[in-house]
Amino acid sequence: MAKRGPVAIEICSTAFTTLGHAQAKSLGYADLPIAVIPHPFGSRSRDEVSQLAATCIADIAQLACEPVSGTSRAAASAPEPPQRAALIEVPGDLDELYQLFRERRWTDGFPVVPPTAERVERMLRHTSRSPTELVAAIPPAFGMATVERIAVNAVMAGCDPEYLPLLIATVEAAMAPEFNLQGIQATTNPCTPWLIINGPIVKQLNINSGINCLGQGSWANATIGRALRLIMQNIGGALPGDMDRATQGFPGKFSMCCAENDAANPWQPLHVERGYSAEQSTVTVVCAAGTLNMNSHTKNADDLIYAFADTLAHATSNDYWTGGEPWIVLPPEHAEVLANAGLSKAEVKRRLWEESKMKASRMAPRDFMRTQDARRTELGVISPDSMLPISSTPELIGLVVAGGPGTHSVYVPTYGNTRSATRVVASETIRGNK
Repeated sequence: MAKRGPVAIEICSTAFTTLGHAQAKSLGYADLPIAVIPHPFGSRSRDEVSQLAATCIADIAQLACEPVSGTSRAAASAPEPPQRAALIEVPGDLDELYQLFRERRWTDGFPVVPPTAERVERMLRHTSRSPTELVAAIPPAFGMATVERIAVNAVMAGCDPEYLPLLIATVEAAMAPEFNLQGIQATTNPCTPWLIINGPIVKQLNINSGINCLGQGSWANATIGRALRLIMQNIGGALPGDMDRATQGFPGKFSMCCAENDAANPWQPLHVERGYSAEQSTVTVVCAAGTLNMNSHTKNADDLIYAFADTLAHATSNDYWTGGEPWIVLPPEHAEVLANAGLSKAEVKRRLWEESKMKASRMAPRDFMRTQDARRTELGVISPDSMLPISSTPELIGLVVAGGPGTHSVYVPTYGNTRSATRVVASETIRGNK
């Protein structure tokens, strides 16, 4: 009897079967069998979980023994070279056009700018890269993000043509392995890429680093962040309810982008801290899972660090579960308090890391067990009395200076299983060539 070759089976809970089918199809395995575990199972007893496991094992065994269907294996074959985006005829009436975009789920819920051939070509003039050049395959659908398709979504978001090289660099940063875009796109967490822009490009593109820099009102901030979201959705396939499984999401998923306020920064700006020159323009992507206002009027650096550290420590934090990469956005006033006390950025990070350690017993029992497993390699045996650091090292705490007058810092927790990534923006943005 001939031996059967390797068998591929997908395993997921009921709530994620849509994601499982969609991603299998995008990878060329439309008929991939799925073993389904009833959802939810986190609240079930140990005996119930054992019964579910036994049922799942039986299902897997049955699926493995069934005849192999005509599963498409397109993903295993050589991919076709990227082509120019197709032109489609659309209604001339704007209301009908918006209805078409809604029906095809090409929007983020807001109206978009129609990406006419003329508008896309005007944007493409701001890069020397070929329209068909592949920048990345965006997960979870692994759609081909060519230069032109990035430009199409940038037009839809309302971006000025000069923004294109910055967006190309943003896509490249988001595809860094350490950023974990695959996980970010499909998680139940309310997370989104937050873009931090540094360097000469900030003034050239008029990106807001001051008052309300994380809010509304800045064309560049709003449209650049929105363009990445449309790229992740329209090319990456992360449609809400299908592959995007966020339990609630949060408004930052529409757009989250700002520049660092270098003029008010008493320390090195983020990109210089990361080894780039002050003359280079960069974009850093951070996986933000929300924001928390930290309002303190103290002028004492020790008190300010204590207040911040006490705010960071909360038992439901992804960062404590996994050893993450928390971020704090300091306004100029808080940065000045710390710098005037003679504290370097590295010293602020070290003290925040030490003073924000949290007793493991504050976690719910199931979350404590999860942390024991996730951080065992890093911390060894974890007991209820163990003091958990928010990140594996102080250097992983991110500090940026941004915003205007006021005593409001912002704590930005993360997804946990992610690390920020920085990429240089091509200098052609500065030249404005072609």
